[in-house]
Amino acid sequence: MHIEFRHLRTIRAIHEAGGLARAADILNITQSALSHQVKGLEDQAGVELFVRRSKPLKLSAAGHKLLKLAEKVLPEIEALEDDFAALRSGKSGRLHIAIECHACFEWLFPVLEEFRKAWPEVDVDIRPGLAFGAMSALDREEVDLVVSSDPEDLPCVDFTALFDYEPVFVASAQHPLAQKDYVVAEDFRDELLITYPVDRARLDVFTELLTPAKVEPRSIRQVELTAVILLLVASNRGVAVLPDWVVREVRYHSDYVTRPLTEKGVTKRLYAATRSDDTTKPFMSHLLRLARKIPVQLQRGDLKA
Repeated sequence: MHIEFRHLRTIRAIHEAGGLARAADILNITQSALSHQVKGLEDQAGVELFVRRSKPLKLSAAGHKLLKLAEKVLPEIEALEDDFAALRSGKSGRLHIAIECHACFEWLFPVLEEFRKAWPEVDVDIRPGLAFGAMSALDREEVDLVVSSDPEDLPCVDFTALFDYEPVFVASAQHPLAQKDYVVAEDFRDELLITYPVDRARLDVFTELLTPAKVEPRSIRQVELTAVILLLVASNRGVAVLPDWVVREVRYHSDYVTRPLTEKGVTKRLYAATRSDDTTKPFMSHLLRLARKIPVQLQRGDLKA
């Protein structure tokens, strides 16, 4: 017996309408075509599916078995059709994110919180374990967006500029370097530098300052959480270099000082890397707009994380 989805829709429509004429209207076909379809289905089954002498038209015992199947299968098919329609319209999809910037969680969570209100049907996930192979993961479609400060010339990948930020020196107000207007590479030579537990190539203090000057700190302590880094700095246990969005709330705290790196300061830019086919999807475009706006509000202190 060959049962098609249209057969299941037919049996359900006739049961709900109580007659062929109304069911034909529901299914948007002629009554003649519907009768032909029912006869063909009964011929396949070898049994009658309806008690024809009843008004309204009622299902036979065999018909009820087919109706039970229809009520089980059709809602799942219709839900899948709705999902596909939402995908085509850009209302739903997948947004898995890899972050090459350890401190980006500080602004990304407020962005995603705002995003989910507008796009509740988009599956959002953060994949921190892919940070060091993020671009390869993007190419393999394991992730859909990579936050990076290092744009590359890659085929079928767009790098959208998000916002500029300033890596700043953070120290205890009691630290000797607090007396300086800015710090230079040589100032770190005798310091314990507190960093996130990532490779030096991912840390602005090394890429923008220490490595080019060939200066090595006295020692390095790696700490996972920003709050713990700031706690250690306030206790004068070491110094750190953090993005300005991280230190927005401690700039005016009496326990800390923040200073620019070098007299002119250092400016970096963050980018969102996406597959070219995904960049213009409505939900992706909205996320990119939020990721350009909300971090800047955090930097200015207009918004709290």
